[in-house]
Amino acid sequence: MLARLLEIIVFLLVIRAAWRVIGSMIAISAGVRRTTASGEPRPVKLVRDPVCGTYVSPDSAISDGQDYFCSEKCRDEYRSRR
Repeated sequence: MLARLLEIIVFLLVIRAAWRVIGSMIAISAGVRRTTASGEPRPVKLVRDPVCGTYVSPDSAISDGQDYFCSEKCRDEYRSRR
């Protein structure tokens, strides 16, 4: 009886591990962002727009190579100041 219970527990643990591996592979192929162990998204270092002071993610910001801007309007204003 105890041996059968242990077999069931081990079987369930193997199924759970396989489920997590398959879920991770699906998430990676879908381009889902990885998270920390607590399930929260990984922190992203924000950059500051030199014109309006807004903090933006480098992934979504407009860049001129050195500086990052929240919008084309801020980028154009920055260029006109130079």
